[in-house]
Amino acid sequence: MARRMKTQEKKEFQKLVDSNNPKPNLLLNCFWAFSVGGLICIVGQFLHNTIESVFKLSHLESTNVTTLIMIFIGAFLTGIGVYDKIGKVAGAGSIVPITGFANSVVSPAMEFKREGFIFGVAAKMFSIAGPVLVYGITTSVIVGIVYYFIR
Repeated sequence: MARRMKTQEKKEFQKLVDSNNPKPNLLLNCFWAFSVGGLICIVGQFLHNTIESVFKLSHLESTNVTTLIMIFIGAFLTGIGVYDKIGKVAGAGSIVPITGFANSVVSPAMEFKREGFIFGVAAKMFSIAGPVLVYGITTSVIVGIVYYFIR
């Protein structure tokens, strides 16, 4: 009987919490994610085109340089505390581009820097990005094997 009461109290408490939580504006959130993600992509494309034309690099070389610059921008904006503010507004629009990957590497490293470079920064640097890399690489290997046998 006591167990049933606790379950009933938990359900009532959850209803109270749900009724007091603000409902997200999905349309506005989608707008901001699309706009900010698109803006990040526009900046990247502008950099790519500029690098390709000014430095007379090949398309592949320009792509590599652009990727490095975008990762640096994401890491730099995370370091000065701007990227987190962008992420609060943009949500997935700031996480999906390569700048979001840089943010996911730099944020934990900054959080644990007081613990030292080895056990703080180095150990925690890939705490968020690590699983993404592991599962992303594993998935690409599996898809590559499947593609090899289908083809």
